[in-house]
Amino acid sequence: MQQLREALADGVPPGVALMDPAYGNDSKLRAGISGLGLTYVAGIMSTTMVWRPSEAPLPAASRSGRGRPGTRLRRDATHQPVAAKTLALELPTDAWQTITWRDGSNTPLTSRFARWRVRPAHDDARRSEPAAEEWLLIEWPEGEAEPDHYWLSTLPADISLACMVDQAKLRWRIERVYLELKQELGLGHYEGRGWRGFHHHATLCVARGTQPAFPVGYRPRSSAAAFATPHAELNRHDAYPPRARFAARSAAMSLLRADASVE
Repeated sequence: MQQLREALADGVPPGVALMDPAYGNDSKLRAGISGLGLTYVAGIMSTTMVWRPSEAPLPAASRSGRGRPGTRLRRDATHQPVAAKTLALELPTDAWQTITWRDGSNTPLTSRFARWRVRPAHDDARRSEPAAEEWLLIEWPEGEAEPDHYWLSTLPADISLACMVDQAKLRWRIERVYLELKQELGLGHYEGRGWRGFHHHATLCVARGTQPAFPVGYRPRSSAAAFATPHAELNRHDAYPPRARFAARSAAMSLLRADASVE
């Protein structure tokens, strides 16, 4: 949160905050991001509790006679929120739409999605007003036994499903950049023990990652040309294939004839 505040104070253009379930399941973090005026697409667990569409917690109970009136929201035995997975399993088959969000290495990436306007149910007992409605987005790939991804999002109510899926799937770019920082720019090479040194090291790696593309002829470590050097100009000799026998082959020897006479 502090980094987000500093970025906004420094004039960084605001964007959509993307979170995996490790962060997205934190209701305080989501509330803090909303308090900064930012929108988010937050991955959540299938067990996250939400209110069904058009439902909300019950208002505070009224009191008769003396005493302060109640201010906290409440539930009862018949009025309860449900897990996101429960809500997904109740939907009919025609509620799911097939969306393609980007091209993959072989074929376009496609899956089934559904969404609703819901209210998160966390900390209802401490609230005096229901939580604002937001999107619940769920992915259920064709052929799978159950849904496998869930998101809560404060994107605009009029956003299309395709645009929402595109935002949710941008997490792939973050993971890809992180992988390249470790493999190509040395982020994973730090061996110190202090946070300050690690932050300096990470800052240099990220700064290098914002520079223009790698020079012509550069070969990433994961490329198919596994036996060449990272820079083509350093390829002075042909590399041996894996498991090659580096010893020189023995020269062919002539065979003695069986009928040769010995003098």
